[in-house]
Amino acid sequence: LYTKDDLHMAVTVIRGRKPGPTVFVSSAIHGDEINGIEIVRQLLLRKNLNRMAGTLIAVPVVNTYGLFHRERYLPDGRDLNRVFPGSANGSLASRLAKTFMDEIVRHCDYGIDLHTATRHRTNLPQVRINRGNEDAERLARAFGAPVIMRSEIREGSLRSACADLGITTLVYEAGEALRHDRPSIRGGVAGILNVLAALQMLPKKEKKTAASPFIAQSSMWVRATASGILVPKVRLGERVAKGQVLGELVEP
Repeated sequence: LYTKDDLHMAVTVIRGRKPGPTVFVSSAIHGDEINGIEIVRQLLLRKNLNRMAGTLIAVPVVNTYGLFHRERYLPDGRDLNRVFPGSANGSLASRLAKTFMDEIVRHCDYGIDLHTATRHRTNLPQVRINRGNEDAERLARAFGAPVIMRSEIREGSLRSACADLGITTLVYEAGEALRHDRPSIRGGVAGILNVLAALQMLPKKEKKTAASPFIAQSSMWVRATASGILVPKVRLGERVAKGQVLGELVEP
């Protein structure tokens, strides 16, 4: 910091007794997205990790600066998830991105990056994957989120930098910024354990057949054609038909 105090990025490494893949789980690339922090905390409390094969690298807070200020961005005003793989001679965001790539990502075979929606918006739990990546599709189905989004890679994102290195990476989006959402957190912990089991890092559990996820090929905003306060008529995650009324716009 400008006060000459040091900031640290906390990293937990769990090495299994048997060989296997190396997987990173990262959270709070955006400092106000806190669901992922709780997901990582609960994940590390799971006793079955003692029987894990391979290596798990958990980073609950990548953007420590942002978390301190409860802000999405870094002090230089940049979005960390738009500057990967970063540069040793760049801005603060770019240098942090390079440090994370060099110290964590390049040592891994797979990654799971945890996010939420931005402020005043909420995301239905979903896993985003690179279009056409069969390995990512397999792991996304194992994760068990209600929606799988086959989305284009955004330049400068962690997922983009991982794709360039051949590291299959899932992005879990669930809930909203600055709020803990218990179903999203439970789903995130369970999903990561499911992925580790699919990679044969943990024993597979017999479980009931889950509902098939909705596969989305694209996404878009539906914007109101007039001003007012929205009173929703449908719940988050509810299936809707073309022409169905989603809500009313009312005057204060």
